[in-house]
Amino acid sequence: MAHSTTRTQILEFIRSHTLAVQASVSASTSPQGAVVGFVATDDFQLFFDSVDTTRKIANLRRNPRIAFVIGGTNEGGERTVQYEGIADEPAGTELEQLKDRYFVRFPDGRARLGWPGLVYVRVQPRWLRFSDYSRTPPEIVELTWPS
Repeated sequence: MAHSTTRTQILEFIRSHTLAVQASVSASTSPQGAVVGFVATDDFQLFFDSVDTTRKIANLRRNPRIAFVIGGTNEGGERTVQYEGIADEPAGTELEQLKDRYFVRFPDGRARLGWPGLVYVRVQPRWLRFSDYSRTPPEIVELTWPS
């Protein structure tokens, strides 16, 4: 293949989006999806906020495995990232640094600071597939991280 998308280009693609479809698993093992606003760190961690009364937070506290689909939702959007990882709720300095990054992308996030039950979720990547179907042949790039 003459051209291969790099890790840096994949990260740039992820960062070019503000919303992702997120999936988690309920207590009864049913899939549950939601749209979340997110930011990505240099090492492909994803970070978003929610409230602790949502299904996704209950699901992730019971089973921290999470998946996302980023991109592919616009007309002609033939490039996507499928992303699987492990969620946690950071604290202390790590949380403050992630929030600073989040508030640059989502200034309205500061207005939510007073919401009851507001929580922040960080996701460590485990597997990612970038697919570009705008090319012939399509390009598929997979990245993995140690458990």
